[in-house]
Amino acid sequence: MAKILIIDDERAIRSTLREILEYEDYIVEDVDNGIDGLELIRKNDYDLVLCDIKMNRMDGMEVLTEGLNIKPDLPFIMISGHGTVETAIEASKKGAFDFISKPPDLNRLLITVRNALDRGSLVVEAKVLKRKASKVRAILGNSQAIIKIKETIDRVAPTDARVLVTGANGSGKELVARWLHEKSNRSSAPIIEVNCAAIPSELIESELFGHVRGAFTGATHPKDGLLAIAEGGTIFLDEIGELSVDLQAKLLRAIQEKEIRPVGSVRRIPINVRILAATNRDLEEAVTQGTFRRDLFFRLNVLTLRIPPLRERRQDIPLLVAHVLDRVGRDTGKEKTISDDALKILLNYDWPGNVRELENCLERACALSSADDIQVRDLPTRVYSATAELIGISSPGNGGVLPIAELERVTILNALAHVNGDKMLAARLLGIGKTTLYRKLKEYAQA
Repeated sequence: MAKILIIDDERAIRSTLREILEYEDYIVEDVDNGIDGLELIRKNDYDLVLCDIKMNRMDGMEVLTEGLNIKPDLPFIMISGHGTVETAIEASKKGAFDFISKPPDLNRLLITVRNALDRGSLVVEAKVLKRKASKVRAILGNSQAIIKIKETIDRVAPTDARVLVTGANGSGKELVARWLHEKSNRSSAPIIEVNCAAIPSELIESELFGHVRGAFTGATHPKDGLLAIAEGGTIFLDEIGELSVDLQAKLLRAIQEKEIRPVGSVRRIPINVRILAATNRDLEEAVTQGTFRRDLFFRLNVLTLRIPPLRERRQDIPLLVAHVLDRVGRDTGKEKTISDDALKILLNYDWPGNVRELENCLERACALSSADDIQVRDLPTRVYSATAELIGISSPGNGGVLPIAELERVTILNALAHVNGDKMLAARLLGIGKTTLYRKLKEYAQA
């Protein structure tokens, strides 16, 4: 049975709300001031708080802010006899579930209470499920480099130290950032991932800091920035080296002052966010060239975690291969193994695209292979041609090569079989457009 706390300095309002809610079989407690209300919130587990805004001793907005610091998932419904749109918006921004004017309408009150209690139950259920089954993939590898990275994550994650993750594209920088968050004291709050290279330069300031209505053409509604959305959690700034120097200055100010100013606003918003950053560039060289601020570099670089390229930890490749084949087998219901020669090719290839390229290579090979095991011929040409002859393995000969049109047909049909006929998925796997795939299939049907 839900337990509700009423905080209001008007006895008549408290009595009315208690009577209504107890009639609906809720357990109700009430108090006439915010200070005592916060003490009850600290000591007890409530499912919902109904809180007046204008009160003696402590303002309701202060109670809301402090209450959510104590119990971040506790739903608050704010009540006021002086309700305005501005007040409702302010309450919502501070984390209130909803706002109700006095005297409360009975039906609206009960519907809002039920919705708030349902939301609270969903939040708790989601957290339980997250603890039961984290979706963060394991960092795979037995090499000394990977062992050291895992040990460093275990030591650094519980702190709020800023970490700069460096490494080539596809090496796993995002995965390291997710584990730094997952093992931190902020894991119950969100981790927001921002690819600084993927957002147009004219939009990234608004994305990070937010904007107010009318801040620029097209800003018809206010928007929270990602730094504010990540409140209490972590923000991961991937490809940090792509930020403009002007935006670097604003990010530095946000880190130093722990507050942000939305575009077009004069109001500053305090933030409590851990910042992780990643780059595939040499930021020290960028500092020397004047394209990256020295002071921001030192702010971000409290600790550096370098992710080695796959070619520097080849002993991890068999474990990565086994993991990908197992995942593909579970997804498709078709188990695959790999031949000794194909594995030797993978072990000796330099993997410029690192782990991401290895995963794509294996997924493609599984889709195109008609046998139970992946052979050299199933690997991309660039992979086996670069290493086959060097390690004494014959490249697939020309004698058994199919004509181009037939090879294309077999490839497309194998890909469709691999994804159980899902044409959208097959087109994505083959790297062709959906229209092209449909056209090819129509041609095969008429042949």
